[in-house]
Amino acid sequence: MSELDDFDVKLLNLVQEDSRRTSEALAGEVGLSATACQRRLKRLREDGVIQREVAVVDPEKVGRKLTVIVEVILQHGRPDIVDEFKRRMRALPEVQHCYYVTGASDFVLIVVTEDIKAYEGFIHRVLYASKSIQRFETTVVMDTVKAGLSVPL
Repeated sequence: MSELDDFDVKLLNLVQEDSRRTSEALAGEVGLSATACQRRLKRLREDGVIQREVAVVDPEKVGRKLTVIVEVILQHGRPDIVDEFKRRMRALPEVQHCYYVTGASDFVLIVVTEDIKAYEGFIHRVLYASKSIQRFETTVVMDTVKAGLSVPL
């Protein structure tokens, strides 16, 4: 992968804010031609700098009113148990984020559900049902102060 220059950084900042901007609009803000912007974005995608382009949906507006942060401690830190837990978390639509972390916990999850009853179902179906989990702790989010996916450049 090549080094990012100032134009790449400007483009990345703009598409992180709104990936639907046209090449012409990007060109006007970056100071390159629309074709040059298209070529750079194509390279950034091919190099894996831009992993995906997605729509950010407001969870509350689609009925997912509860966000919780779950810290999970596994019974054993064996690689096969860790890999199995990662695989299971990737498959669960309620799990927005899953981080394998250092410190007191093994994993930190961000989970969104309709309500506390749905989260209780998640706990029974996923966490209590797993023999690899020693314990978990749930923190209920009262207010989302900031949530984003933009990487500061």
